[in-house]
Amino acid sequence: MTHNPITAPIPGTRTDVLKLMVKHNLTGIPLVRREGNILAGMVTRWDVLNSPEEEQLVLIMQKDPMVISPDATVEDAARTMTTTKATHLPVIEDGKLVGIITPTDLLYEVEKRASDVPVENLTLSPCVPIYSETPLVVALVTFRVSKVSALPVLDGSGQLTGIITDRDVFNKFHIHESVAEQDMGLGGEDDNWSWENYRNILRMWYQVSKIDVPLVPVSRIMTESPTTVFKRTSVSEAARTMRRNDFGQLPVVDSRDRLAAMLYDLDVISTLVD
Repeated sequence: MTHNPITAPIPGTRTDVLKLMVKHNLTGIPLVRREGNILAGMVTRWDVLNSPEEEQLVLIMQKDPMVISPDATVEDAARTMTTTKATHLPVIEDGKLVGIITPTDLLYEVEKRASDVPVENLTLSPCVPIYSETPLVVALVTFRVSKVSALPVLDGSGQLTGIITDRDVFNKFHIHESVAEQDMGLGGEDDNWSWENYRNILRMWYQVSKIDVPLVPVSRIMTESPTTVFKRTSVSEAARTMRRNDFGQLPVVDSRDRLAAMLYDLDVISTLVD
């Protein structure tokens, strides 16, 4: 686990959390009461962005997040994550926050156990392919509706040609900086984090009238020739590839390099409880 994780106080605002997410490259932050380091809730990037009209964290946060104790086993953590789909588990000892666990922490455990179970034997998360010439705005809707974080990209013959993640899409948003600075109180001399990084975190924050999505196809921003994993590759090897490259997902291919599925980090750590 990560000891003494970055936290945000309650009461607080969404701007406070976004700044911490950008500065420390985080996707979720435990919220604590201003005295005593007592856990008050949890907020992830999706929590913030699914409540675009709310400013106060108390109206955005998960009020009763899944938690775990420092005495819990690796299997306990993996079981909780895979059954609840929680990607952040605050670690609580004597009522106080002492750490946090994410899927990345558990990938190493999968790797160490050298499981020879092939990837194709796992129950995998949904795979949502998209055509390379699909307009970027359609990809945005696909992300939102399917609730996946990556789309394998297929060419006109149905072959895997790339991958596009939610981060890729939102990096291409043309968000009016003057509007954002006015709405969010950003851009002052004391801000030591870049606007470009802020855009990475912001995602679907603003109303359509405040966002201009470029009229370009997915092929213009996708990662070409993505790293893949063969369907008969062992889970431990897939975990190693994910951990070393900081990937949350990998396209799964067959012997003819055709797309067969998508493998996510939660799929991999599920082997710890089998």
